[in-house]
Amino acid sequence: MTSSNTDAGLFAYDLLGDGQFVERFGLDFEQFCPGQIFVHRPGVTLSQQDNVDEALDTINSAMLHYDAAYAQQTQFERPLMVSTITVQRLFGMGWKTFARRARIVRIDSITLTKPVFGGDTLYAESEILQTIADGAEAASVQVAVSGIKADGERVARIVYWCKVWRAGHGPGQGGEQAGTSAQEQRFESHRRLPDGRLIEQTGLFFEDFTPGEWFLHTPSRSVLREEAITHALRSFDWNPVHHELDGEGNTAITQTWLLAMVTPLTTRTFGRVTANLAWTDVEFGAEVRAGDTLRAQSEVVEKRESKSRKEQGILMVATRATNQRGDEVLRFRRSLLVYRRDAAAVYGDANY
Repeated sequence: MTSSNTDAGLFAYDLLGDGQFVERFGLDFEQFCPGQIFVHRPGVTLSQQDNVDEALDTINSAMLHYDAAYAQQTQFERPLMVSTITVQRLFGMGWKTFARRARIVRIDSITLTKPVFGGDTLYAESEILQTIADGAEAASVQVAVSGIKADGERVARIVYWCKVWRAGHGPGQGGEQAGTSAQEQRFESHRRLPDGRLIEQTGLFFEDFTPGEWFLHTPSRSVLREEAITHALRSFDWNPVHHELDGEGNTAITQTWLLAMVTPLTTRTFGRVTANLAWTDVEFGAEVRAGDTLRAQSEVVEKRESKSRKEQGILMVATRATNQRGDEVLRFRRSLLVYRRDAAAVYGDANY
């Protein structure tokens, strides 16, 4: 495989100020070169419910995907996963490396070599085939993405062309302009494997945190009316204020769902967490409505060793979330267990 200094030192944070960082994802066009292979993590385990939902939502008349009695009579003997689920997931799993992708221009080929079923876990790998500097703001990259099961069996290969923003162009993440790259080892976005492939990294280890450091999380999260209603109903919160529309066509967002939306926004930095231990001082501010966009930031307040789990440490983190107008909508403190760097064999064992 060809190597280049363009893939040496890829970092997932920009420096905003002393001890202040903003999460960044995606490589600029200039950082890609032919021969690079990116190993995307995490993977995703598909379910038969995913299969049924996709087939019914897209009016798919091929009963092989959702009628087990019929599927049992076929060569597959069980429902076959809708092919376009595989395609969507393979593109989606590469988002951390290709977050600067402006658009997909064309797909040269989609080849499905093995069947996929509910219960299978899929991973994606992308190889850069060509780069063409054919645009002032965004330029062309040809990519071959492979779908691979947890046992190593390859199930799909897709070759496509996309436009990728050049450095200094395209939309900023989280409303921030590109800053100075925080070029510290703990902030590397990819780790080079012995065979030269670049595997994505998400989250910092316990040793990487220092009390007083502050992180602005990206991407932001917009609130949709339909999912607000769905989450209220599925939470058994049938208070009509959460599912009956007001005179403006809106509905009140449940505070528990707001907490459930904001907490995951922090997982790009706190991705090595093993368990949430507690939330304290949870305070709700300005009302959140459908159409609002939430952004979160966190400060590391305290860190200490775990007395019962030597391979993990405990962080105390203060998080606050604001809307697109800068109004605070939520703040809380959270205690969480985080893996130590020298005791995280679980990642290696899972090919992470």
